[in-house]
Amino acid sequence: MANFVDRVVLHLRAGNGGHGVASVHREKFKPLGGPDGGNGGRGGDVILRVDAQVTTLVDYHHGPHRSAPNGKPGEGGERHGAQGEDLTLFVPSGTVVTTRAGEVLADLVGDGTEYVVARGGRGGLGNKALASTRRKAPGFALLGEPGEETEVVLELKTLADVALIGFPSAGKSSLVSVMSAAKPKIADYPFTTLVPNLGVVTAGGNRFTMADVPGLIPGASEGKGLGLQFLRHVERCHVLVHVIDCATLEPGRDPLTDLEVIEHELAEYVPHGQLGGIPLAERVRVVVLNKADVPEARELAEMVRPDLQEQGYEVHIVSAVAHQGLKDLGYALAAHVRKAREEQIVVEPARVIVRPQALDDQGFRVVRENTSDGEVFRVVGERPTRWVRQTDFANDEAVGYLADRLNRLGVEDELLKAGAVAGSTVLIGPQDDAVVFDWEPTMAGGAELLGSRGSDLRLDERTRPTRGEKREAFHDKMSAAERARQELVAERRAGKWTEPE
Repeated sequence: MANFVDRVVLHLRAGNGGHGVASVHREKFKPLGGPDGGNGGRGGDVILRVDAQVTTLVDYHHGPHRSAPNGKPGEGGERHGAQGEDLTLFVPSGTVVTTRAGEVLADLVGDGTEYVVARGGRGGLGNKALASTRRKAPGFALLGEPGEETEVVLELKTLADVALIGFPSAGKSSLVSVMSAAKPKIADYPFTTLVPNLGVVTAGGNRFTMADVPGLIPGASEGKGLGLQFLRHVERCHVLVHVIDCATLEPGRDPLTDLEVIEHELAEYVPHGQLGGIPLAERVRVVVLNKADVPEARELAEMVRPDLQEQGYEVHIVSAVAHQGLKDLGYALAAHVRKAREEQIVVEPARVIVRPQALDDQGFRVVRENTSDGEVFRVVGERPTRWVRQTDFANDEAVGYLADRLNRLGVEDELLKAGAVAGSTVLIGPQDDAVVFDWEPTMAGGAELLGSRGSDLRLDERTRPTRGEKREAFHDKMSAAERARQELVAERRAGKWTEPE
């Protein structure tokens, strides 16, 4: 049991995006050669991928905290930061990904199937990417976004066609061992089987998988014994086989009572509706009366067979030890499996992500809230929230750039419509980690005289002097210097430069 784990809770964090860099190109005779800051790299994703060689979740039981690498920051010289590598976690086929609340995110079935459970943050833009005709030399860059952080539950639900169910020590492991090449542990004490055992059974030209799962006791649907761990592995099975011990010596035990107890537990357990499963009590069920090699057991089996058939069950009397009745049982199960496969409706949407990423993040809304600190206005939307996360609030120019972006998006107009006035408290971001502003409407009067944010007046001059203008300016400079020398000589001759007595 230490090597098999079928349920784990994972704490996952995708990589953060690398920060962009603000850099200016410098070389000889070009002290201000323009912006050349590179972009930050994207953070790595956390991906769950089905691998046929993986049969258990034990690796994640011992290490539930996993993080993807961060993206590297950009550098000068238009060098972009490297992207963080994706973190791929390999899981068995049949793994169901859910939230802690039970919402199904993905049903991973089939080798190579994968699901991005946490996405890495975007890298921040460098000042080279932020430059434009109006903003020629940005003195700031955007920060990288944090990666998604989430907590998910992985549950392994065995993929088999036939499930052998019954009380402990009813002979389920023995049936799997003689009908297939599987070699489960077999002993004469209860709960010998602690993990599901799979075997491939061939009956004529048909092949199907048979699962021997942990034994059932009264109250299993409520979690007693190995209850839920057992019932989880029969959710995907087409045919349920009741293996009943006809040679038990326990008081109060007989085939009819055992079957009644097991049927009650199946009726109480409800498979997950989003996985397309039908109630266990409505599936094809076959009764196998085992241990017929014992004379008293065979006599009891022959006695109860008519009663079980009257209840609508298909009954087989077998002996796993003496290999009696196994061939007929194999062909009967193969026929049921073939019919169930033909009638099965493949529900493809059940295996895709049910939490799609928004394709259009341009929308936003302004919500007016009354809190203990007074009235506030909350801006809700993916794009404003992302812009706030990318802003370096220690850089005034970056803050001004954020204000321009929000204004162009129409945030200020919506704030005015919602009743905000100068000095109102505005919140942008998640409920528990929002950025708080004291809102001041944009003042355009006179601001145009200072130039646009991020501009450099030294780069605004577009004209260059001609060669004749340069020569004329040089001669004017030399003439002014000659006149200054002549004035100094005249002052010296007039005695203004003589030393006092």
